Amino acid sequence: MTKGDDGAWVGDTRPQDEGFHYYQIVVDGAQVPDPNSLYFYGASRWGSGVEVPAHDQDFYALKNVPHGQLRETPFYSKRSDAVLRCFVYTPPDYEKNPSKRYPVLYLQHGGGEDETGWGNQGKTGPIMDNLIAAGKTKPFIIVMASSYVPGAQMGFPRPPAPAAAQPGAPAPAPAGPGGPGGPGGPPRFNFSAFEHVLVDELIPFIDANFRTQADQGHRAMAGLSMGGMQTKQITLANLDKFSHIGIFSGGSIAHSDISDMDSFKKNVKVVFVSYGSRERGATGKANVEALQQAGVKSVFYESPETAHEWLSWRRSLYQFAPLLFQD
Repeated sequence: MTKGDDGAWVGDTRPQDEGFHYYQIVVDGAQVPDPNSLYFYGASRWGSGVEVPAHDQDFYALKNVPHGQLRETPFYSKRSDAVLRCFVYTPPDYEKNPSKRYPVLYLQHGGGEDETGWGNQGKTGPIMDNLIAAGKTKPFIIVMASSYVPGAQMGFPRPPAPAAAQPGAPAPAPAGPGGPGGPGGPPRFNFSAFEHVLVDELIPFIDANFRTQADQGHRAMAGLSMGGMQTKQITLANLDKFSHIGIFSGGSIAHSDISDMDSFKKNVKVVFVSYGSRERGATGKANVEALQQAGVKSVFYESPETAHEWLSWRRSLYQFAPLLFQD
């Protein structure tokens, strides 16, 4: 950025891809959010974000359709001895029929993000509202919780602060969610703490406080990046709890990951794997094809012209939701 005669600092950037981008301002080596923009939690800190309109943004646009509610919901975790928070999306007709019960999708964020990610950056509410209004998906509840359990070592370490930019040089790119340019250092994957909170505490809490169809056939789990890796580990270990699996830019399920294929085919209704076209998704596609040959309903989706970013994952949710809880 350069300082003009009027004292204002002005800068520009190379053309950016469509979709959502984190950014920050570096002032004398200090990373600060832009006070003139909204704040989003990503890269293990609150920072700024900018939305470059996408050519297909209509599917997550705010429209004149019936809207569901995104509820901030505290719950007590005995394992953590703390009150934790999740966000719960309920469909537009949830309040109209007090006797109706709904399936549930547990939807996880990526590394360095939190339970606000899918509701804010991910546009979960508008995506679901528009799909339901168009009759493209069945209404269901979505639960978005933090993957980081207080006191547990898991996920990615906090990224190091970038070096101060030289005058006239572009500022370093902010870290992204669990991918290239993401948190530095080797990842520490220990998902057992969140698995226990999810299975032993959060699911029972949601079933007790919301009108859910509280059985394996009406419960799904999905996640992006680190959340996709968690989804794989947790669902494979709890096939009696989940019947629909979605992995967005977070690996895939190989034939060799399944110890009992007959049981897997009986319990799992769909496996969905997605990547951006600029990611390395070839292995995921091959694994999906292998599962299809084994008789598992498995779907691969490639988001066109995107990488490890929120537009990939918004599109993934848009493709995944209509596959859930079909007769």
